[in-house]
Amino acid sequence: MLNCKDCEFYHQHADGSPDLQCDPFSTIKEPECLTKLQLVLLMSLTQSHEATQAMHRRFAPLQEKMFKHMEREIDEANEADQWKVDEDEKNEQDPFLL
Repeated sequence: MLNCKDCEFYHQHADGSPDLQCDPFSTIKEPECLTKLQLVLLMSLTQSHEATQAMHRRFAPLQEKMFKHMEREIDEANEADQWKVDEDEKNEQDPFLL
C-alpha cells in the first residue's frame, strides 16, 4: 500500500493537516487512496458544519431579541388600528381562522 506522504499529490499544510490534491477520476493510484480522500473531505465537511453551528449559537440570542421586538411592534400596530374595526366586525368570527 502506498503511503500518502510518498505520493506526488500529497502536500502538508503548515499546521500539519494533510492536503490531498488527488482527482478521484484520474489520479487515484490505489483503492485505499479513494478511501483516504473521502475521509479528508468528510473531516472538512464536519469542520464546516461545526463552524456553522457555532455561528448559529452566537446569533441565537440576537435573533430571539429581534423576534420579541418584532412581535411587540406588530402587537402595537394592531392595537393602534383597532379604531378602524367596527364593533360588529369585532364580534363576528372570521370563518378562515381556526
